[in-house]
Amino acid sequence: MKKMYKRISVFLACTMISLLVFGIWHRSREEIVLEFGMFTGSYWGVESANSFRIIDKAIRQFEETHPGVRVHYYSGISKEDYSEWFSRKVLVHEEPDVFMVLGEDFNQFASLGIMKNLNQLIREDQGFQRDRYFSTTFESGQYGDAQYSLPYETVPTLMFVNKTLLMSERIGMPGYDWNWDEFYTICEKMTKDLDGDGILDQFGVCHYSWIDAVCSNGGVIFQPDGLESCFSDPQIADAVKFMSRLEQINQGQKVMQDDFNAGNVAFMPLTFAEYRTYKTYPYKIKRYANFQWDCVSMPAGEQGGNLSRVDTLLIGISANTKYERLAWEFLKLLTYDEEVQMDIFRYSQGASVLKAVTESKTVEEIMQQNMEEGDTVISGSLLGKVIETGYVEPKLKKYEQAMSIANNEIKEILENDKTVDRSLKILQRTVNDYLKQ
Repeated sequence: MKKMYKRISVFLACTMISLLVFGIWHRSREEIVLEFGMFTGSYWGVESANSFRIIDKAIRQFEETHPGVRVHYYSGISKEDYSEWFSRKVLVHEEPDVFMVLGEDFNQFASLGIMKNLNQLIREDQGFQRDRYFSTTFESGQYGDAQYSLPYETVPTLMFVNKTLLMSERIGMPGYDWNWDEFYTICEKMTKDLDGDGILDQFGVCHYSWIDAVCSNGGVIFQPDGLESCFSDPQIADAVKFMSRLEQINQGQKVMQDDFNAGNVAFMPLTFAEYRTYKTYPYKIKRYANFQWDCVSMPAGEQGGNLSRVDTLLIGISANTKYERLAWEFLKLLTYDEEVQMDIFRYSQGASVLKAVTESKTVEEIMQQNMEEGDTVISGSLLGKVIETGYVEPKLKKYEQAMSIANNEIKEILENDKTVDRSLKILQRTVNDYLKQ
C-alpha cells in the first residue's frame, strides 16, 4: 500500500511539474497586443481619404519584424472626439501603449505624468540621433527638461497669395525674403472701393494675426520657466503696432473668409496642409478655382525674419505601458523610419519631420504628381528652411488659458485704438499674476 501511495505521489508531482512547465511555455507563446491610440481623418482640418494607409502599412512592417506581437487600434474615432475618448481610457487605466497627442492635450498629459519620459530610452538607444529631426519638431515634444513624445507629422504656416489679383493691379509676386514694409505697401495699394459706394470691395489681407506678426519679428511671448510673460518687449509691441496699421487700412471693415474665397483679397496665411490639399485635384476645383494662387514665406519684421508658426502632430508612450521596449520600437518606426515618413507626403497633407525626407527631390516629385501642368511646388530645401527656423508654441501648463487672456486684450487694443505700450504693460502684469497662481 505504501508503495502505491508513493507511486501516486510521484505521479501527481510529475503531473503538476508538467502542467507548470506547459503553462509557462504556453504563456510565452501567447500573442502580445500593443495598443495604439489614433484618430481618423487629418489632424490639419483638411480633406483626407488615406488616414489609415500610413499606419496600416507601418503596422504590417512592425508585426513582420516582431513575431508574436500584434498592434491594435480602434477605428472611427474622430479628431473632435479623440480627447474625450482618451480621457475615458485614462480614467479606467486602459490608455493605449502608444498614442497620438493633440496639441491642446500635450501640456496636461506631460504635467500629469500620463506620458512616459523618453529621456532614458533615447540615451540608451545608441542608434538614435535627434539631429535627424527638424529641431522645431523635436522640441515640440519637450516639456521642461524632458522629452515626452516624438514628432510624427508637421506643417508650417505659409502666406497664400492671390496672383490673379496682384496681376490685375500690376504688382509682382513677393520674394521669399520680403518684409513688413513691402507687405504693408501692397496691402495699401490693394484695398479699394471699386464701385464707388463708400464700402471697400477689395482688400490686402485677412486672418493675419498678432501672433503671426510676433513670430516674424523675433518675439518671445513667455519666459522659459513659464512664470512670466514678455508682452512689453519691443518685438511684441512693434508687432501689435504693425497689426494696428494693417487694421487701419480697412477703415473699420471686417475682412472675411468669403471675401478671400471670392478672389477679393490678396493675402491670407494658410498651412502647408491646406496648400497641398487645395493645389491638387479634386479639391482644387472645390475652392480657389476662380483665380491663380501660390504661396511664399511670411513677411519679415524689422527685428526678425521670414519666420512662421510650425505645428507638429506628436506621438507618445503611456507611462503605464507593460511593453516599454516594444512601444519604443513602434514609436521609432512611425517617426524615425524614412520610408514611413516618406508616406506622409504620399498619403497625408503634412510634411515629414525628418530633414532627409522633406528636403529630398523625391518629395518634390511626389507633390508635383497631382498638380496641374505649369504649377510649381515649393522646393524641399525651402520647405525645410521654413520648418527648421519656425516658431514653436511654448509648452507651459497654463499656456492655453494665458493666451486666451492675451488674445482678448490685444483684440481690445486693436479694435478700440488703445495705446499699445501702456496696454501691453498692463496685459503683462495680468498674465504674470495668472501664471503665478
